[in-house]
Amino acid sequence: MTRGRSRNCVKAGLSKLKGLPALDLLLAVTGHSTHHRRRGRMQRALGFCMLLAALAVPSMAQAKETLIWLLRDLPPLTIFEGPQQNQGAIDQLLPLLIASMPEYEHSIVRVNRARGLQMLREPSFTCDPALLWSSERAKQIVFSIPAFRIISNGLAVRDQDQPALAPFIADGQVDLAALLASRSKKLGIVAERSYGKTIDKMLTVAPGNTITAHYGNEALSSLMQMQRLGRISALLGYWPEIRYQAQLQGIPANELIFYPIKGIERYQSGYIGCSDTAQGRQAITQINQALRPLRDSRLMTLYSHWLDPASRDDYMMDARAFFQSPAAQ
Repeated sequence: MTRGRSRNCVKAGLSKLKGLPALDLLLAVTGHSTHHRRRGRMQRALGFCMLLAALAVPSMAQAKETLIWLLRDLPPLTIFEGPQQNQGAIDQLLPLLIASMPEYEHSIVRVNRARGLQMLREPSFTCDPALLWSSERAKQIVFSIPAFRIISNGLAVRDQDQPALAPFIADGQVDLAALLASRSKKLGIVAERSYGKTIDKMLTVAPGNTITAHYGNEALSSLMQMQRLGRISALLGYWPEIRYQAQLQGIPANELIFYPIKGIERYQSGYIGCSDTAQGRQAITQINQALRPLRDSRLMTLYSHWLDPASRDDYMMDARAFFQSPAAQ
C-alpha cells in the first residue's frame, strides 16, 4: 500500500509542477520562489512523497519468504490435544529450529499424514519435522541428516488376544510376515504412514483382507477403539504413541502388550523433510547446521522422558552412540 501511495504522490507532484513557468519551477524546487504560499504547498507535498518513498524501500527489502511447517498429531513427538498438549519432543524442538532461521517467516499448519505428503510433493515451501526416510519419498522430498532416534514400530495386542497370536511369537518378538501370510488375523495401520522400509514392504505384499487402514487426524484413536471391539487383532505402531493414546482413552496399562517385530532394528531414525525446491534445499542446509547440536543433547532428552523408566538409560546410551557415528553425519 505504501509503495502505491508513493507512486501516486510522484504523479500528483509532477502534475502540479508541470503547470509552472520554467523560472518558477526552478525557484520552487530550490526554495527561492517569491510565491511563498505556492512554494510552501509544493515543498510540503514533495516532502510527504519523499517520506512515503523512503518508507517503501525498507518494507520491500525486509520482505521474507514464509516457511510452512506441517505438523501431525504424533505423540510423543507432537501432541495436539489433552493435558500434555504441545509438550511433545518435536513440539519443543520446533521453536528452537525456528529461532535459528530468522531470515524466514514461519507458519505452522496442522495436517493429517495424507495431506502433509501431498503438500510436500507440491512445488511449495513446506517442511515436516517428523518424517521417516524412504526411497519413494526421496524422489520428491529433500531430507535432513538424521534428526532423532525413536523406538521402532511393533505390534500392540490386547492381553486377551495374546493366546491367538502365540504361534507367531518367539523370543518376545512377533513374526509379522508369517502373521500376515496366515490370513488369520486383521492388522490395523494408519493410512499413508511409513513404518520403515522393511515393514512397508511386508504391508505391500500382504493379502488385502488382512489389513485395515484408517485415515484422518484421529486414525490411531479410531483403530484402538476398533481393537477394543474386537474388529482388529493387533495394532501396528510406536509403543510410546500407543501408550499415550491408551491413557487418553482410559485403557488400563496392563490391558495392552507390545511386541517388537522380528528382523527390525530396535531403533529407527526420524528426519526433517522439505519440498524438493530451491527454497526447500536451502532450508535443509540451514536445518542441518542447527540440528547437530540440538539432536545430540536436547532432543534425545525430550524423547527419553516418554519412555518407560527401564528403557531410558539404554535409549540415551544407544542414541548418543549413533549420533557420534559416521552414519549420522
